[in-house]
Amino acid sequence: MKKLILLSGIFVTLFIGGVHSQYNAAAKQNVINEEVQVERYDEDTKEYKIVTETREVESDTYGNAEGNQYDLAVDGAFEGQTIAVLHLYTGEGFDFSLPTASLKEKGFSVYRWINNPPSPEALDSALAKSCQLWIISSSTQKLNLKHAEVIKKYFDSGKGVYIWGDNQPYYADANFIANHLIGNKMLGNVMGDQTVGLLQDGSKSGIMPNHLITTGLQNIYEGITIATIDQHPDLTPIIYGSDGNLVTAAYEKDGKRLLVDGGFTRLFLKWDTAGTGRYVKNAAAWLVNYERFGDAVLAEKEGE
Repeated sequence: MKKLILLSGIFVTLFIGGVHSQYNAAAKQNVINEEVQVERYDEDTKEYKIVTETREVESDTYGNAEGNQYDLAVDGAFEGQTIAVLHLYTGEGFDFSLPTASLKEKGFSVYRWINNPPSPEALDSALAKSCQLWIISSSTQKLNLKHAEVIKKYFDSGKGVYIWGDNQPYYADANFIANHLIGNKMLGNVMGDQTVGLLQDGSKSGIMPNHLITTGLQNIYEGITIATIDQHPDLTPIIYGSDGNLVTAAYEKDGKRLLVDGGFTRLFLKWDTAGTGRYVKNAAAWLVNYERFGDAVLAEKEGE
């Protein structure tokens, strides 16, 4: 007996914000449904009828929607855009190859300085060609005040910054730069190594629902040992860890975007656990700040 006869399409609400060409239709949705036409037997008429049912799209092993069409950004959307990475911690085989491969799906290339930063002048020159900066902190401070001023100028221009630290003491430069940009810091050492779901009423751990960064995510791996982001009036929580600590938070004010994260271990350890690849792609797409720089981003992509 034939039951499922036609997949009629994704049942989602388009994200309204002038970014349709760069973002998928599922933007800002965690639980994604589709409409499916099926054949059902009607007891009253004694006939089979075609009816439309709404059901959740297929999920991966960890309960997140399966397929790149449920990421925030369309594949290849940011072709020609470069992410600059101050990769100051490279222990335990952390070579950034896994994030690089995921980011490539959206069109991003990655330019890294490994273990030590360039001169402030060289950093400034490179950032002029980059759409965002990621800083992966080590246990000792390697950036100086001149570096910080270059990064602040970049941040104040509206370009995105992602500040990654981890458990104490692996947040030396993370705290130095976060404090310089927005007066924030991370602290402590919390044992994580858990997957957290969506924040529900009364829950103390989980993912902030209905945010662009969490598109297509119902579950995410928090990292192994993690730091806690200090409270800040201008930070929006994105991930609370299994211990109820704030692991990841977003700053979006005055046309500027920044992420602060206390769990860089998930960039290379247990990568295939829940949601990391999608999260990384979503975060990078959000940090492009396309809502502010859309025309310029498209011009760069088209070589104008």
